[in-house]
Amino acid sequence: MASTGSFLPSGGWVEVVAGVMFSGKSEELIRRVRRAIIAKKRVQVFKSHLDDRYAGVFRIGSHDGRTIDAVPVDSAEQIRLRLDPMAQVIAIDEVQFLDAAVVPLVNALAARGRRVICAGTDTDFRGEPFGPMPQLMCVAELVDKLHAICVLCGAPASRNQRLIDGKPARYDSPVVMVGGADSYEARCRACHKVEPAEGQMELGRD
Repeated sequence: MASTGSFLPSGGWVEVVAGVMFSGKSEELIRRVRRAIIAKKRVQVFKSHLDDRYAGVFRIGSHDGRTIDAVPVDSAEQIRLRLDPMAQVIAIDEVQFLDAAVVPLVNALAARGRRVICAGTDTDFRGEPFGPMPQLMCVAELVDKLHAICVLCGAPASRNQRLIDGKPARYDSPVVMVGGADSYEARCRACHKVEPAEGQMELGRD
C-alpha cells in the first residue's frame, strides 16, 4: 500500500483514502490537509452536502472530533463552479455520494498540476462498489485502504453493516442512507450480513 509519507509524484496527482465507516478516512483527509496548510499550500476542501453528522454542513468532522472547514456540494459541476483557480491542493470528502463526472474532473485537475485528495467509502452496505470510488481508485497515483475493527469478532473490518431496528438491512434498501453508530457497524467479511430482498433467494439456501 502506497504511503504519502514515503512517495509523492511530481506535478499533479490523485490520492484516494478508501475504507469502511469508522476506519478514519475523514481523520486522514484532515491530517493531509493540515500538513498541506503547514507547508503553505493554498488548499480548498469540498464535502458532500449529504453528510452533516459530526460537524454540520460547512465542516468535515471525524469520529474522533477533529474538524476542518469545507464547501458543501452535491455534484462534480458544483465543485467546478466553486473551484478556487489558485488552489494547489483540492480535497473532497465523502466522494462516494457524488456523480460519475467527478472522475474526469479529478483527472483534469491533476493534469493541471493540482494535488487532489479524495476520501470515501469504497463499498456500500451490500459490500458492492459504491458510486465513483472504484474508478477513482483506478486512476489515482496513491491509494490507501483503511480498515476499522469488526464489532463482533475484532478482526479487520472491510464491510459497512447497515442496521434497521437493530437488524441487518434488506438488499433492496436504498443505497444512500446517511447515519452513524446507531445505523451502521463496521464488520469483517464473515460477520457482515445482508437480508435478501423480498422474493430473493439467499445465497447458499434452497
